[in-house]
Amino acid sequence: MELDSVSLSRMLTGMTLAFHIIFATIGVGIPIMISIAEFLGIKKKDPHYLLLARRWARGFTITVAVGVVTGTIIGLQLSLLWPSFMKVAGQVIALPLFMETFAFFFEAIFLGIYLYTWDRFKNQYLHWILTIPIMIGSSASAMFITMVNSFMNTPQGFTLQGGKTINIDPIAAMFNPATPSKVFHVVTSAYTASAILLAAITAFLYLRGKRSVYYQKALTLTMVATFIFAVGTALAGDVSAKFLAKHQPEKLAAAEWHFETSRGADLILFGTLDENNEVKNAIHIPKFLSFLAGGSFDTKVIGLDDFPKDELPPLVVHYMFDLMVVIGFYLVFIPLVFLFVRQIKKWSEWNKPLLWAIVAGGPLGILAIELGWMYAELGRQPWILRGYMKVAEAATTGNGVGMAFVLFAALYLVLGIICTIVLIKMFKNNPAEEELNDRFSI
Repeated sequence: MELDSVSLSRMLTGMTLAFHIIFATIGVGIPIMISIAEFLGIKKKDPHYLLLARRWARGFTITVAVGVVTGTIIGLQLSLLWPSFMKVAGQVIALPLFMETFAFFFEAIFLGIYLYTWDRFKNQYLHWILTIPIMIGSSASAMFITMVNSFMNTPQGFTLQGGKTINIDPIAAMFNPATPSKVFHVVTSAYTASAILLAAITAFLYLRGKRSVYYQKALTLTMVATFIFAVGTALAGDVSAKFLAKHQPEKLAAAEWHFETSRGADLILFGTLDENNEVKNAIHIPKFLSFLAGGSFDTKVIGLDDFPKDELPPLVVHYMFDLMVVIGFYLVFIPLVFLFVRQIKKWSEWNKPLLWAIVAGGPLGILAIELGWMYAELGRQPWILRGYMKVAEAATTGNGVGMAFVLFAALYLVLGIICTIVLIKMFKNNPAEEELNDRFSI
């Protein structure tokens, strides 16, 4: 079956976003972990935490480099693959796109200063202060690009007349109704995924025999951070559900296979649909969808039957939403178990099943990020600019997208392999124990 330019454009954009979001997530979340580790090291005069900050910062620079490449590609693909969309929305969203680039350069400048000024200050807190603009830049970068995505979900700040945008208000476009909940969710989930990824790597090394105090402190720090950030992400998810119920009810209804508008709506987990859209073999949590939608078990939840058939999202988003939520609760539960067991002397938080559960959390955290973005994008279908332009109207009609897909797939494969090899060699050839002894003479 030959794919048309719309399908190929969607596939290429989806592949690029799926690859980029791994590095974008790490780019947002790792700086805060570096800052926490260095602050604890200075405050406690603890070389283990200081070394954690150093080593995390080194690995972070590699992921930033790959993120720059893929982020640039996304900018190019917006213009090349979706010219009709950029023709309509380009002027409206130019400001957040520019600010996202500015935020990245702001972060990169201070990251360079941070990396090259270790041990250059008598007052170590002056070096730690450099992590603040890095955190601001990385989180601001995520905020501005999320504003663009938010605009696509709840567009405002312009008037469309004869296919042209007039009366443009870029500030109103940036601060559209979707912005607060989306930014909150994106930032907290990036922090969570980054913290559990670092915890998973540490737990894996511990299982491989790396059981020094350095790794014990690293795992405890990352587990505490994961729990705090995961709770924040759960709160963000609740805010997002209430936003969807009010502003994008069809997306929430598709996620929960809620067909008929009703009060006291059940939350549906997993299951299947028959040919009559009857839900089978699902787990029902009575009235909980109404509670998520409006904070009351009697809240009215709009169903899919109230929308035109050609404007409904694909119902497969139900599984993406469910898996994302289940992983989110897993990332709250596992750190909580770890921290609880630490307080019980007759039990050990270093037992293998618990450590393997933490190791599993690393890829699951990244998977939750991927599923969340897939739900966000597919749940907006068939619109690229909700209420104004459909995806089929926005895609390029040019040839060569199929070849571009193959070339970019090869590029991402090479980048992924090189990045992985470099990171492994960077740390494997420079063990933490040796570096600790050499640098701090312990």
